[in-house]
Amino acid sequence: MAEPRVPGPDPDDRLELPCGNSLDPHEIDLGMREYTCSCDETHAVVTDVHPPSRFFPESFVVVLQELIETDDEFEEFGTPHLLGVVMEEFPEDVATHDASDDGAVGYSMLWVTDFDARRLHEIVVELVVELMEHAISHAEDDTAVSEFERQMLEFDVGEFVEQYRRQREFESEHDRAL
Repeated sequence: MAEPRVPGPDPDDRLELPCGNSLDPHEIDLGMREYTCSCDETHAVVTDVHPPSRFFPESFVVVLQELIETDDEFEEFGTPHLLGVVMEEFPEDVATHDASDDGAVGYSMLWVTDFDARRLHEIVVELVVELMEHAISHAEDDTAVSEFERQMLEFDVGEFVEQYRRQREFESEHDRAL
């Protein structure tokens, strides 16, 4: 005979974090960008409903979406793909939770990293720059390759992230696309 249970999320459904602690995915709300853990560290929080403009200006996101074809259930290149690239580089530093069957949370996918939100932002930018460098290396136009390489030598990831976060007002739930 089946045991009776209360409908709703399983209270024992916890996400193990890279630091070894765990959290209840229901503690994460859609506006969260960081989680202050009992390990005394702050972990970046990303959900699939966070737009890629969390990391890049909307105009650049449009370019990425036009250039990158996806072969998955997502309609276009977005935040899940960015976090997938991060997971490839840092598999031990990213915990994931599939909440697609949990209507109580408001998101389908949750990623919590071992780094804070600012460091995650830097990593995402660094990895996209690496992807761009790889793509441009296949160009047949040596002038375009040289110009891109020159621009990348002048590009400061930390400064970009600092300016972008300042403009986006990441401390507020009212951040908006640029």
